[in-house]
Amino acid sequence: MIQFNSVSKKYPDGTAAVQSLDLYIREGEFLILAGPSGCGKTTTLKMINRLIDATNGTITIRDKNIRDYNIHELRWNIGYVLQQIALFPHMTVEENIAVVPELKKWSRAQIKERIDELLTMVGLHPNTYRGRKPSELSGGQQQRIGVARALAADPDILLMDEPFSALDPVSREKMQNDILALQKRINKTIVFVTHDMQEAFKLGDRICLMKAGQIVQIDTPKTIFTHPANEFVHQFIGSARPLTQEIMTAAQALESLPIADKKSGGRRISADLPLEEAIEQLMDDEQIEVEKEGQIIGVLTRQSALAYLSGVLKERRMYE
Repeated sequence: MIQFNSVSKKYPDGTAAVQSLDLYIREGEFLILAGPSGCGKTTTLKMINRLIDATNGTITIRDKNIRDYNIHELRWNIGYVLQQIALFPHMTVEENIAVVPELKKWSRAQIKERIDELLTMVGLHPNTYRGRKPSELSGGQQQRIGVARALAADPDILLMDEPFSALDPVSREKMQNDILALQKRINKTIVFVTHDMQEAFKLGDRICLMKAGQIVQIDTPKTIFTHPANEFVHQFIGSARPLTQEIMTAAQALESLPIADKKSGGRRISADLPLEEAIEQLMDDEQIEVEKEGQIIGVLTRQSALAYLSGVLKERRMYE
């Protein structure tokens, strides 16, 4: 969907922020741009909506050069969420969300319906929050409004520049979980910048790890963790563990253990349930049956869950 072909960005002072970048971002993908400060990840993100123009090379969206789009229409059709949130302080929540739909000349009825839909989608009751000002919201609530505003005109692409880094740890984890749940519903192409590898492992379908304006490795979280391309990747990911729902599920635990008993009659959980949630249920039950497509594939016990986590920790120490 988004294609970078030999893209470079060089500033007037000679700084080469991005060098000969070739990158393809798939439609509906949650792609993470990660790396240390100054690696070029934010520059790469901002070149997509032309907040920064490339010095050389081409960027295309659906095979059309972004320079051939009207720049206002290009940006209206790409949602953008910042770390600073940047809500208009003098506007209410609904006025903030309505900015792009109004520019696109949506009807009042359309805008109101969309605002209510989005507030509900990000977990804020429309009747409660529609008329509030940003100063009346917590940091996490403001960031939810930022996400809602970015989605207001139903763009195909969502750019997120370290959007959760200013939040407290509890709010940050909640927003990470919420954006994952939201992505399952809306299926947008999301490009997300972070320097936090725990966050990258949790959120990304793929991670593009950058250094000095170049791609060092791009792959799934699991592959990057288990097969780092070089010593830089090994050192940068450190002991970050990819605790993603894709990897850490009840089924994954069963696959890593001896064939489990298949007795019936106990509580059942989905094979796709995150292991951490399965373990919470094991606080009340000694064992739970794991179900996939209507069939019991095994039984997860407290002992087997602990055995799996022990194996994870041993694997993790190999990379520390």
